[in-house]
Amino acid sequence: MARPSILNSVERKFILLLGDLLIIIASLNLLINHAIDEEYISFNLKVFVFAFGISTYLILSYILDFYNLERAARKRYVFSQSVYITSIFVFLVFLFTVLTYDVSFWRIPLLSFLLLTPIEIWLWRFLFTNLFSILPTVKKVLYVYDGTNEDKLRDNINYINGESTNTFYKVKLTFSIADENSVLDKKTFKEALEKVDTWILNIRDYNDISKELEALLLDSILKGKEVVSYTSFYESVYEAMPIRSHYHSFYELLQLKNRKIRYLQVIFSYLVNFLLSCLVGVIFFLACPVVWFFNIFLNRGPLFYSQLRVGQYGKEFKVYKFRSMIVNAESEGAKMATKNDNRVTPFGKILRVFRVDELPQILSVIEGNMTFIGPRPERRIFVDQLDEITPFYSIRHLYKPGITGWAQVKYKYGEDLQDSIRKLEYDLYYIKNKSITLDLRIIFKTITTVLFSRGI
Repeated sequence: MARPSILNSVERKFILLLGDLLIIIASLNLLINHAIDEEYISFNLKVFVFAFGISTYLILSYILDFYNLERAARKRYVFSQSVYITSIFVFLVFLFTVLTYDVSFWRIPLLSFLLLTPIEIWLWRFLFTNLFSILPTVKKVLYVYDGTNEDKLRDNINYINGESTNTFYKVKLTFSIADENSVLDKKTFKEALEKVDTWILNIRDYNDISKELEALLLDSILKGKEVVSYTSFYESVYEAMPIRSHYHSFYELLQLKNRKIRYLQVIFSYLVNFLLSCLVGVIFFLACPVVWFFNIFLNRGPLFYSQLRVGQYGKEFKVYKFRSMIVNAESEGAKMATKNDNRVTPFGKILRVFRVDELPQILSVIEGNMTFIGPRPERRIFVDQLDEITPFYSIRHLYKPGITGWAQVKYKYGEDLQDSIRKLEYDLYYIKNKSITLDLRIIFKTITTVLFSRGI
C-alpha cells in the first residue's frame, strides 16, 4: 500500500500563500463592493484597488519574511506576525483608496475590512500550523554515497537533516555503493526501503551503481518516491551550491557551458546600476557633511577609509568607506572584521548598524569597478588563502563585485575563512542562477536589512 505523500517546503508555502490570497481577495471584495458607496464605484477603481492590494500584500509578505515556515510553525509568533503585517496591509490599501479616489464609506463594512482581515489571516495560519503539527511533516531519506566522500558523510547528513534550517527531510538509512559486503539481497534492507520517502544520491560516477541498486531505485520511482541528487537537494533547500561535497566538476557545478547571453538581464542590470547610482549618490553627498560633523567629536581621524580589494578577473581596485574603526586598526596585520570587533569606535557602530559606512562605495560603482549586486570584494591576502582551501573560490571573480549580494542577504556576518567558504556557496548559486527575479529579491532583502537594522 502506497504511503501518503509528504509535502515539501515549496508545496507548504504554496498552500499557505493560497489560503492567504483567498482571504485577501475576499477582504478586498468586501472593501470595494460593500464598504465603498456604490455611486463612487467604477471599473477603474476596482482594477487599481485590487491590483494595489494584492501587490502590496505580496511585497510586504516578502520583505517581512511572512512565508518563513520556521516562524509560521512557532505558535507564539503566529498571532503577532499575522496581525502586524496584515494591519499594515489594510491601512495602506485604505490610505491608497482615500488619496487616489474621492469616495465615501459605509462604516460597518469598512470596520469589518480593517479589523476582520488580520483576524482571518491569523485564524487561517493558526489552523495551518496545527494541521501540519498533526500530519507527517518529515520525509524519510535513504542517503546513497560512494567511498570517495566517506569523510564528509556526517556533514552531508547534517545538511540534509537541517542545522539552522528546517529542511523537512531526515536521513533514516545510508548506503555506500563502495561497500563490498552489499546488503542489497537482504530482506531487512528491502523492508527498510519501503519506509523511505526519498532517495538522495551523492555519487561521482553513476556508472558505479550496481544493477541490483539500480533496480531498487527504479522500483522506488515507479512507486512515486522522490529521487534527487545531493546537489539538487542542497540547491533547492539552501539556495546555495554544495562545494564542500567535492562531488562535481567545474562545469557540472556551475553549468557554464553554452550559456546564452540574456540581453534582458544585461539591460535590467544597467538600469538598476544607473538608477541606484543616482539615488545612493544623492544620499551619499547629503550624508557626508553630517558624518564629517560627528566624526570631529566622536571619531577623531580621517573621514574616509580606503582599501585594495580583488575585483572582476582578479584585478585589484580601491574601495572606499566611511571610517568606522580606530586609526591604524591593522597595525598588527590584516584581520577580518568580526561582529563585535573591539576596533570599531562607538560612532562607527552607529554607522555600521544603519549601513551608512557603506555609502562611499558608490564611488567604486561610478568608476566602473563595482556594481550594486554581486559577490562582495575581498582582500588579496584572504583571497590567496581561500584559493588554497577551495578550488572554486576564484570563480566568483567572473562578475564584478557588488555592494550587496546573495551571500550578504542569506548568511550571517562573516568573521573568518570558514564563513567566507560558506558564503562562497551562495555566491556560486547567484552566478549560476543570476536573473532579474533573483536581483529583485536581493534588493528587497537589502532594503529590509537597512530599514530594520538587521545584521546580514
